[in-house]
Amino acid sequence: MSAVEHRYEVTGRRQVWAGRIFSVVTDEVIMPGGGTSARDYVRHVGAVAVVAVDDAGQVVLIRQYRHPVGRHLWELPAGLTDVSGEDLAAAAARELAEEVDLTAGTVDVLVDLHSSPGFTDEVVRVFLARDLADVPTERRHQRSEEEADLQVVRVDLDEAVRMVLAGEITNASAVAGLLAAARARDTGWSVLRRPDAPLPR
Repeated sequence: MSAVEHRYEVTGRRQVWAGRIFSVVTDEVIMPGGGTSARDYVRHVGAVAVVAVDDAGQVVLIRQYRHPVGRHLWELPAGLTDVSGEDLAAAAARELAEEVDLTAGTVDVLVDLHSSPGFTDEVVRVFLARDLADVPTERRHQRSEEEADLQVVRVDLDEAVRMVLAGEITNASAVAGLLAAARARDTGWSVLRRPDAPLPR
């Protein structure tokens, strides 16, 4: 039996700042007992990430500079869902091609996550990509800015899990995706969701 949950209704919203990828807003929210409190948070366009597993059981990792933390991080191929009309699986395929020059014959949903729900509404869908093939050289994306510095490696999935547990991989979607991929592999890929499965609400 579940307890009755309070409805945190928004009585007002003020946009503090707006940019291409995210905006910052302040909501006035009704709290239990009837009072209201202000809540500041980041409204984000959303993102996708891809655990790409090859026929040898290796996963594709990238090492990319992330300015907010001031260092390079091990991550999955990933990107924003900022193309109008593009579904999430297509966004994942685009990022896989742009960042690591790969296509996938099979794509499934691994896991969804709220990346940091204490301050943002960002949702990241992590896909599993298999049956990999190279993008032809003449059709490869020209990477620029931080992406021009990308390092791309393949490591055994179990080694990637070891890196997660050792604190060598700390990017949230990479941590979630790699652990989910290892679990899914160990169940014979029986726990995967279809590419168009609805996002959590």
